[in-house]
Amino acid sequence: MESSYTDWAQLIGLFVACALVLGLLVGSFLNVVIYRLPLSMLAKWKTECEEFLREHQSDEPISDKDLNIVFPASHCPACKADIKPWQNIPIVSYLFLKGKCANCKAHISIRYPLVELCTGLLSAFCIYHFGFSYEGGLALVLTWALISLTMIDIDHQLLPDSITLPLMWMGLIANSFSVYTDLYSALFGAVFGYGILWAVYWLFKILTQKEGMGFGDFKLLAALGAWMGWQMLPLIIILSSLVGALIGIAGIIIQGRDKNIPIPFGPYLAIAGWIAFFWGEKITQIYLQFAKVA
Repeated sequence: MESSYTDWAQLIGLFVACALVLGLLVGSFLNVVIYRLPLSMLAKWKTECEEFLREHQSDEPISDKDLNIVFPASHCPACKADIKPWQNIPIVSYLFLKGKCANCKAHISIRYPLVELCTGLLSAFCIYHFGFSYEGGLALVLTWALISLTMIDIDHQLLPDSITLPLMWMGLIANSFSVYTDLYSALFGAVFGYGILWAVYWLFKILTQKEGMGFGDFKLLAALGAWMGWQMLPLIIILSSLVGALIGIAGIIIQGRDKNIPIPFGPYLAIAGWIAFFWGEKITQIYLQFAKVA
């Protein structure tokens, strides 16, 4: 009996280690997605608008033919030198190169290895939590998508439809087999997820004549509702508000951030959604027990 338990523990440990390595590799790819996808979208929009506008300002003077997720090969943004395969090993290469380009010695942002490390650790946790299963594999995809959306929204205040919409459909398809919840809950999770923020958006706009959030936020909450069901939406909204308040206050205190500068809501939704995905039921149970006692 003890031998069987040891073998099982070793097997789980192997799966978790493999998920960690896979996550590190995927994290390296996510860095490419985070950087290139919004630039490719902006370039495409620019191309489509040129027939209507003679002048269009863009922070990145690049054509949509020059850049996509796959091509060109990874290169240094400063000197354009190709990055060799051994210079692109997650975290290890960054440490070996001391955070500098091997060719021009330009500084490489610490964010790249941090995204790789975060992706690796969260991927390992997914497999630790769900095991080597359909639930674990789908949880990896959800986690990777949320990491990409978080970083892209921070950089560009943009949540690409090419990520949010497939994520929503994937949640609905998965739950048509009742992987995480039943299809009824998933369907109305998507409907209410979009509708709630849509209503908040228009109410805020009518009262203030300002736009408080983007349509990408509606689609992200719809996707989270499709994965977890409508029952988790209140918790996700509350958690996102708490996460936003904590990060916002920390930014003002630590970095002296101007409180009038708009902060994207997508990262808070993504973080809250990930927390609710793993611990939502426990958090709800604790709250209900506390409410009964109170």
